[in-house]
Amino acid sequence: MSTTLAPALRDRAELFALLSIWSERGWLRELDRALAQLFAELDPDASPLLLLGAALASHQLGQGHVCLDLAATLANPDFTLSLPPEGEDAQEAMLLPSQVLAGLSLESWLAACVGSSLLESEGAPLVLSGACLYMRRYWNYERQVAGDIARRLQASAAAPSDLAARLASLFPDALVVDGQRQTDWQKLACAMAAQGRFTLITGGPGTGKTTTVVRLLALLQEAAMANDEPLRLSLAAPTGKAAARLTESIGAQVQSLALDERVREQIPTLVTTLHRLLGSRPGSRHFRHDAANPLPLDVLVVDEASMIDLEMMASLLGALPAHARLILLGDKDQLASVEAGAVLGDLCREAESGGYSEATRAWLESQTGERLDDPALISGNKALAQHIVMLRHSRRFGSGSGIGRLARAVNQGDAQAARATLATGADDLHVLRLSGEQDRALERLLIGGLGEAEPRPQGYAHFLQVMQAQRPAPGADSQAWDRWAGNVLAAFDQFQLLCAVRKGTWGVEALNERIAEALVRRGLLEQSHGWYEGRPVLVTRNDYSLGLMNGDIGIALRLPEPPEFPGAPVREVLRVVFPRNDGSGALRHILPSRLSAVETVFAMTVHKSQGSEFAHCALILPDNLNPVLTKELVYTGVTRARHWFSLIESRSGIFEQAVLRRVQRRSGLREALEAL
Repeated sequence: MSTTLAPALRDRAELFALLSIWSERGWLRELDRALAQLFAELDPDASPLLLLGAALASHQLGQGHVCLDLAATLANPDFTLSLPPEGEDAQEAMLLPSQVLAGLSLESWLAACVGSSLLESEGAPLVLSGACLYMRRYWNYERQVAGDIARRLQASAAAPSDLAARLASLFPDALVVDGQRQTDWQKLACAMAAQGRFTLITGGPGTGKTTTVVRLLALLQEAAMANDEPLRLSLAAPTGKAAARLTESIGAQVQSLALDERVREQIPTLVTTLHRLLGSRPGSRHFRHDAANPLPLDVLVVDEASMIDLEMMASLLGALPAHARLILLGDKDQLASVEAGAVLGDLCREAESGGYSEATRAWLESQTGERLDDPALISGNKALAQHIVMLRHSRRFGSGSGIGRLARAVNQGDAQAARATLATGADDLHVLRLSGEQDRALERLLIGGLGEAEPRPQGYAHFLQVMQAQRPAPGADSQAWDRWAGNVLAAFDQFQLLCAVRKGTWGVEALNERIAEALVRRGLLEQSHGWYEGRPVLVTRNDYSLGLMNGDIGIALRLPEPPEFPGAPVREVLRVVFPRNDGSGALRHILPSRLSAVETVFAMTVHKSQGSEFAHCALILPDNLNPVLTKELVYTGVTRARHWFSLIESRSGIFEQAVLRRVQRRSGLREALEAL
């Protein structure tokens, strides 16, 4: 090997010394370093370059990438590690990947991988595909997902023979916006899903994804019951919060449809999580339902599909019977899953342009009466495109909505238009520019709102004032206490601070502490650490024994405890109150000591907010550009707001830089699917 390369690329001892330093500095996970060490023991002849690739491939999984793209790594080496913003703590420049990999060519890196048992033995732990290095497990997931989807694209499902009439009944009125007839993409989506075993329906907030799927389920079930063959339908979402939101909205929509009561009863209104649907096995990556024990379903609808990672998608597709229809709903422009993979984004990469063949276009127009004459649509023959519909008209954010205009500008990566939208003074938008870390305006927004005359929710003081002012009198019955707790939870849901990062002055951890301490100073909380009444908490891991899902939010409240014996005084005991998230409106009360995976949630990351909505949402950006700051993160933060959005800037220019950057998830899913 060339002696011009860095020592770590020529000598194993030098390599592991470097990996140890990277791990100590937090640039690389200890898991990644240990995995490279294990691979070195498995193949004593493996080159340092292959072992380095293995460590980086493992680290990339932690960053959401399915593989390590060697060519992309050489083009931007520092992208592969968790480097601090603007290179802080990187005084020794020779430790940076950009310096370590200087002078290395792609051909040399690929050549150094040839012949290793880590790649070429049966069941080898690594796979090299072109210039991409995979952990075998994720290579298998990617191939399985691509193969399962390809088979579903090739196998049609029988649409009702009177589909056009049924669609006309479900969509009796033409879609008119601002006095002009518009293409009804909801109707087109129903038609497409009625004749396929795999359908993707994507669209931004308020475009009617839920409305579409309710009408689709009604169409399919009514047609099936006309033949006395009711379908087995199920609804699912990746998180408990997303499942709860869909449960809340879908029941009323089912009731609003003009259906025979027998049909209505056969349309599910309870949404479950994917983990519960598949049957999680504690302490295992496997599920009770798989290819050998498929789900007993004919139609499965999964909402918030942007949050589904590659491994979960492989498990879901593997457990679904071949005849069943799978309909995925989601916003392709939102942040991808925290885990590796961006399945919905990969699959919907070209959704805006349509890509429909002449046959698909003609069939859709004949069944729906809609015209696909938008000049932005292009023709195409890719199989996947014939099964994707993008909903394009937002009923939540109309033409006069500042939030809607801001979301569109951010989504288009137009930083100038986004800033101009913020500057127009729209009633539903607000910008707070901080003059420093101790700027009291931040506290006024987060704690006491923007002023008494402001119509928007008044920060976190609001829910605590509800907690104090509406507390039932001693001796009140359990229903009164539950109504009070429900009101406190609803008041908390009115406002939420979102952060881009966890660490640092403007991260979740520091801001949670700062807000709690400010509330104590205001006399709204009794303490700021440990368990105290009014503490809001976020569940960070599914707990099936308690019926709590990752993303559930509860609030610690003092509630009366039934007396141990008649005549004994009634004690008030701290309980954490959670909504049951099953559409019933009921609550569950849990002792704090039973909650092992929760964190305070005055502030939460944008990632954790996915699947949630808040009346007023504030997004705070850090004062340094960070790898997580992208247009997808900003867009997701903006669209969590129902009525008001506030942008909090600690330094000018960061917002624009974030809008100009896109999430880059390394994956070969789209290419694997098109190759089949």
